[in-house]
Amino acid sequence: MPFTSLCEWSRRLSAGEISAVELARLYLERVARYNGRLNAFVHHDEEAILEQAAASDAHRAKHGARALEGLPIAIKDIFCTREGPTQCCSNILRGYQAPYDAHVITLLKEAGAVLFGKTNMDEFAMGSSNETSAFGPCRNPWDAERIPGGSSGGSACAVAAGLAPAALGTDTGGSIRQPASLCGITGLKPTYGRVSRRGIIAFASSLDQAGPMTRSVEDAALLASVLCGHDPADATSVSNVPQIDWKAAVGRQDLKGVRIGRPREYFSEGMDAGVLGCVERALECCQGLGAEIVDISLPHTEAAVATYYVIAPSEASANLARYDGVRFGHRCEQPRDLLDLYTRTRDEGFGPEVKRRILTGTFALSSGYYDAYYLKAQKVRTLIRQDFLRAFEQVDVIATPTSPVTAFRIGEKTNDPLTMYLADVFTIAVNLAGLPALSQPCGFVDGLPVGLQWIAPAWREDRLLSAAAAYEKATDWLSRTPELEAMA
Repeated sequence: MPFTSLCEWSRRLSAGEISAVELARLYLERVARYNGRLNAFVHHDEEAILEQAAASDAHRAKHGARALEGLPIAIKDIFCTREGPTQCCSNILRGYQAPYDAHVITLLKEAGAVLFGKTNMDEFAMGSSNETSAFGPCRNPWDAERIPGGSSGGSACAVAAGLAPAALGTDTGGSIRQPASLCGITGLKPTYGRVSRRGIIAFASSLDQAGPMTRSVEDAALLASVLCGHDPADATSVSNVPQIDWKAAVGRQDLKGVRIGRPREYFSEGMDAGVLGCVERALECCQGLGAEIVDISLPHTEAAVATYYVIAPSEASANLARYDGVRFGHRCEQPRDLLDLYTRTRDEGFGPEVKRRILTGTFALSSGYYDAYYLKAQKVRTLIRQDFLRAFEQVDVIATPTSPVTAFRIGEKTNDPLTMYLADVFTIAVNLAGLPALSQPCGFVDGLPVGLQWIAPAWREDRLLSAAAAYEKATDWLSRTPELEAMA
């Protein structure tokens, strides 16, 4: 029951087999039983959730069902919500109450969804393991001694563990796809500009994008159909873009005539042999479904990590300047003067990884270094984007591993930031190029999930969903669920 898909729950609600209140209680019981060990949720208000569910049942009875009527959706702690705190899992925002809803939260409410609490994350979305959270690390439901991935680790864990049927995440350099891969669920990063960023606490403004984290590809399409759309109040939201028939996109049964690119740079040394084997077998399955596998090259891939870790910290340095103890958030006690207020507030409020990235970004933007670092990184970003444009002249979609490794142990990489950053080596280029991408389960290594990443041209989420849906139908990975009884 708790691992039922979002679409199946929608059908059962419509058929009257279960009410929204009963559904909410089912998942609230799961949270009460397992969250103490997993730490997937950092805030959930049972009374407010049941009130929303009761209101949804009343709406269905009086007006009929909306797109997400009565469906519980967990929310990453980076989305502003009028109800409950929005803390970005940082001490500098501990207890902060947002005065408005993020645009995507408004869309969820209008679609009848039940907002099912705030999920754990790396502080300000800066991390690949969910270990930088001020509320402690989230744990992987397949092995509680391992990380769930980051920064949307709590959302991935909640869905994988059956604590919620779906969740919202954000993806700046892989923060939806990498935890989806490590937790064995589906995660979709839409094209940059497809989903409004208004009301999402900013990390890197030219890279951040919200998206769904679900059990199945069909569920991802359902949630995306609500989240995607132009927001005139967001300057980065694009209006005149190709529209997607989300339902039709997941109806494909085969891959006949589809050209799948296999970039040699993503199948390289240093990758876990088990992960490589799972992805190669997935491509063989796709070939059996009628696809043509085409070897391609994305030659500037090796520069993606360095480019990202100049651009993202630079934008973070600017975005996080607002947390100064004056306007909102944490404020140090009894500051001697304005400088002391700024320095002690930020020192007390930010964790080590956030400080590291602020310092890196400030240095890259400083006088005398701007041209050498930030400007050069933007030029390389253009080269990376051009690599993809050339590749899509030859193929319809690109398939790669999502992560070069399975989930590693908590604490294993915390003292080695560079190794941690390399965990996102296969996801970062997609954000730099502004493309849509999706991760879905494609196997297991020693009981830990492995993810297959699909990449498509800008605005062609339908290609991602079609390919992923066809592969999903040909496999049984969705039937695998983690054993949680030992965590109760």
